Amino acid sequence: MAIQDIKTYSYKDIFSLQIVQFEKACVVNKPKQIDTYTIFWIKEGQGTYTIDFKNYSFSGNVLLFLSPGQVFSVDSEKIKEAYQLNFIKDFYCIQTHDSEIACNGVLFNNIYESPFIYPSEKESKKLDFIIDLLIEEFGLAETAQYDMLQSYLKQFIIQSVRLKKEAHELVEDTETKLFKDFSLLVDLNFKKLHSVTEYANRLGISPKSLTKHLQKLGTKTPSDLIKNRIITEAKRQLLYSNEAVKHVAFDLGFNDPAYFSRFFTKATGISPVQFKKNQKS
Repeated sequence: MAIQDIKTYSYKDIFSLQIVQFEKACVVNKPKQIDTYTIFWIKEGQGTYTIDFKNYSFSGNVLLFLSPGQVFSVDSEKIKEAYQLNFIKDFYCIQTHDSEIACNGVLFNNIYESPFIYPSEKESKKLDFIIDLLIEEFGLAETAQYDMLQSYLKQFIIQSVRLKKEAHELVEDTETKLFKDFSLLVDLNFKKLHSVTEYANRLGISPKSLTKHLQKLGTKTPSDLIKNRIITEAKRQLLYSNEAVKHVAFDLGFNDPAYFSRFFTKATGISPVQFKKNQKS
C-alpha cells in the first residue's frame, strides 16, 4: 500500500476522522470484517471494492457506507484524496436517531442496494464545510466537545441521506416504506425467521401483498431477500469464526446441519466446507 500521508483525528477511540492521500493504486487482497460504522468519502478516484462478497466499481467523487459485521476488501483503487469517518454505537446510535434521521436501512444496514452515493459539486461543498468544522472541533478540546462532534457527524449523515433519497428518488410512498420496514425486520430476525409468511404477519399484510409491493420497486422477491441475508451472514461466520459448519447452521436457525449445507450449496454453488477452505487457503 503506497500511501503519501494519513492524518488522523480521534475522540476517545469512539469517533475518528482520517484524511488519506494515496500515491498510487492500492490492493488489499485479504477481506476485513468491519467493526465500526464507517463512511468513506473518496473525493477523486476509481477502483473496485468487494463488500459482503459482491464486487462494486466506482469512479469520480463518491460516498461509501459500511456497517459493523460487513466484509470489505479492495480489489483495486487509485485515489488522490479520501476521508474516512469511523464511529461506534456508543458515540452515535443510528437506531436511536432513526425517527429523525432515517439513515438506518438507507445508508447503513442496507445490504440490498449499491453502497455508493455520488455527490454533485454543490453537495460536495456542503460536506467539505462539515469536514472543516469537524477538523476544527477535534483540535479545540473544549467543553461539550462530544456534543459538538456528534452534531457535526449527524449533519454529515443528514446530508448523505438527502443525497441518497434524491439520487434514487426515494419518495416516502407505501412501497418504499414497506421495503425499508421489511429489510430492517429481516436484518433483525433472519436468524430465527426464514419464511415470507412470518415477516408478512409482523408487517400486518399478506405474503402475496408483500411480494406485489416489492415487485413495484423492482427489488428481489421477499424470499430471495431473506435467503440472501442468511447466506451473507453464513459466509461471514464461515470466514471469520472458528466454528464448525454445524454450529454456524444452528446459529442461523437451522435445526438440521445437512439441510443448511444443501441450502448454502444451492445458493452459492459450493458447499460451506469448501467455501471455508477456499477463503482461508
